[in-house]
Amino acid sequence: MSQQAVTVHPFQTLEPTVQNEISRYTKRLTFKKGETLFSSDEIERYFYIVLHGKIKNYQMNLENGKEQTIFILREGDMFDTIVLLDGESHDVMYEALEESEVMQLPIEEVRTLLRTNEAFNRMFFPYLAKQMRHVEELATDLSLYSTSERLIKLLLQNLDPNNKLKYKLIQGLSNTEIAKLIGTVRHVVERHLKALKEDGSIETKNKEVRILDATRLLEKINLF
Repeated sequence: MSQQAVTVHPFQTLEPTVQNEISRYTKRLTFKKGETLFSSDEIERYFYIVLHGKIKNYQMNLENGKEQTIFILREGDMFDTIVLLDGESHDVMYEALEESEVMQLPIEEVRTLLRTNEAFNRMFFPYLAKQMRHVEELATDLSLYSTSERLIKLLLQNLDPNNKLKYKLIQGLSNTEIAKLIGTVRHVVERHLKALKEDGSIETKNKEVRILDATRLLEKINLF
């Protein structure tokens, strides 16, 4: 029987003495599903690591209510990396998509680690690079590909264990939240899913999408 991989949060990779020092400043916070999280002041003062759950990082056009999800943060993810590096305010919002728990640390303590701890740097900068690649891919997808292509790509990435940011990402998500990941609205996602079910490519049940014919999906796009 295969064993489920255990996620190690970033600070567990540091020396025990450093972990003990950091633990004096840490605090665990829990959030209910649907709860809106953090003021801009909190994001500027604290750094967070997700211990479990799903937390959506998104932006919204307040005039028309349109949302774009940037990240869905899960176990081991860190935020806000941009504020950590530049110290400027960051115009994004956070919402718990399910019951979630995070570790909160004073952001100045984390900046000190960046300056002084080689082990933390070896962990942090590859993680930051993955986030940057994700944002680059999101911008490219929104500019160059249709909503149906973006949806099919997401469905395939959801099954790829090598894609750490997308693997099993949409499990349990509503069609509304899937739509916000690919820059569209719920009824468009539902129309595309219906078409994919009708041609035998997928089946859906209880907010789960199962791919029946990956080859057929790949034939519909020219991304791989």
